[in-house]
Amino acid sequence: MARLDIAEVVAQAGVPASTLRFYEEKGLIASIGRSGLRRVFDSAVLERLALIALGRAAGFSLDEIALMFEPQGKLAIDRKMLVSKADELDHTIQQLSAMRDGLRHAAKCSAPSHMECPTFRKILRAAALGVIGEKKQTPVRARKK
Repeated sequence: MARLDIAEVVAQAGVPASTLRFYEEKGLIASIGRSGLRRVFDSAVLERLALIALGRAAGFSLDEIALMFEPQGKLAIDRKMLVSKADELDHTIQQLSAMRDGLRHAAKCSAPSHMECPTFRKILRAAALGVIGEKKQTPVRARKK
């Protein structure tokens, strides 16, 4: 079991020391001690950081990633959570594809004005309804006095 000080982990993992300290604070990684003022980690931390990076790239929050590790540090990935995230990514891909196609149409549309283009108007309505882009927040109703 090789020991790495925080500077070595930073160099090998490409993660800033501040991120390592934050991950340790969140319980995602753990140092095995100190060498002077520097934290020391087991070399297995590099694999754990790679798993965290993979989870972040897939869109998981740090709290969701934390659920993928047992207290002893073993990996315990909930397959249902993976399927749910994959479904979420499918939905995002569909939305982004629709947005891309709409932008390409708007760029080459021959209508004198985008507002005269039926396709652009359809995209505009979808955006207003929150079908594409950010979801609309339901307005809070005003209280009666």
